[in-house]
Amino acid sequence: MANKSLAKVPESTCVLVTGGAGFIGSHTCVELLNKGYRVVVVDDLSNSSKVALDRVRQITGLSADDARLAFYECNILDREALTRVFQENEIDAIIHFAGFKAVGESVQKPLEYYWNNVAGTLVLCSVAREFDVKNIVFSSSATVYGEPDFIPITESCPKHEATNPYGETKSMLERVLTDLYKGDNEWNVVLLRYFNPIGAHESGLIGEDPKGIPNNLLPYVAQVAVGKLACVGVFGDDYPTPDGTGVRDYIHVVDLARGHVAALEWMGGKVGTGEAIGIGSIKGTPAEDGTRRGVGIFNLGTGKGSSVLDVIHAFERACGHELAYEIKPRRAGDVAENYAACDKARDELGWVAEYDLDRMCADSWRWQSTNPNGYAAS
Repeated sequence: MANKSLAKVPESTCVLVTGGAGFIGSHTCVELLNKGYRVVVVDDLSNSSKVALDRVRQITGLSADDARLAFYECNILDREALTRVFQENEIDAIIHFAGFKAVGESVQKPLEYYWNNVAGTLVLCSVAREFDVKNIVFSSSATVYGEPDFIPITESCPKHEATNPYGETKSMLERVLTDLYKGDNEWNVVLLRYFNPIGAHESGLIGEDPKGIPNNLLPYVAQVAVGKLACVGVFGDDYPTPDGTGVRDYIHVVDLARGHVAALEWMGGKVGTGEAIGIGSIKGTPAEDGTRRGVGIFNLGTGKGSSVLDVIHAFERACGHELAYEIKPRRAGDVAENYAACDKARDELGWVAEYDLDRMCADSWRWQSTNPNGYAAS
């Protein structure tokens, strides 16, 4: 049977969002609903909160019983539960976020990461195939480039061995999804390689809510700003960068979420040039209904690097007071600078990041200061 078509209006399109109660997933649900899509969320709530979806309804003006947003609490490894989701909903496309994501933890628990992230995706794709749903946008990562051959990183930059099992699962799954298309050209795959998502929705209602001590820089800075943590550890100040601290490409989570909507529209033939998908991608033959087939690969970043101290100082401007930080030794595996070239996403998807570092930090502070304990009751 033919793949479900995306050549229709958003109001007639149902998108399954795995991990939709998480940080990036919840923001993507907002953008999808604002565009008119129907959204079905699958999330096991292992590192997220159902409250986030209540807040998504609040932001988008949906009542508690509005069927445009449905939620199933289940793990993507649970074939029976996933089958029920597909049976009960006319799903047209998948945006796949679900997965464990803590870099340090992945080093300690490689088996759990490979099992959950890789095996879970195999189950998801297997069930989706049974229901002829072969349109998938995958949440990948710039970690697949490993130590990059050049900066800024384009999609043609060779992939290298990731520096941790988390990154390796992303690289493996890019291979799996590419091979799915090679074996069956009905598949329509987009691999989105994120750089460093930060920020929060401007409403202050949803944002990043890490369990325990944050692994990433910005929620850590935010928790120092709100007084939950004493000071920010800065790992290395002797890199060959303007201020000696590591440089990364930080992207506002709302810009990132909009990139997923743009990818869906691109897959449906609604945006883009219709020319070759470009470097690092596999061009397919356009379908009769104008939708694309193939494997599209896109970096999502701002194309601009910011140092650790840039982030700390931008957050100081947002919260109105100085933040304590302490210089520590470099961490093994950290590179001096890492930022994206995003020309391809601009040219093909019609997508560009709009928000600058000050806006990212202002929105993060609004979320953190109004929700000091995240989604838990204050």
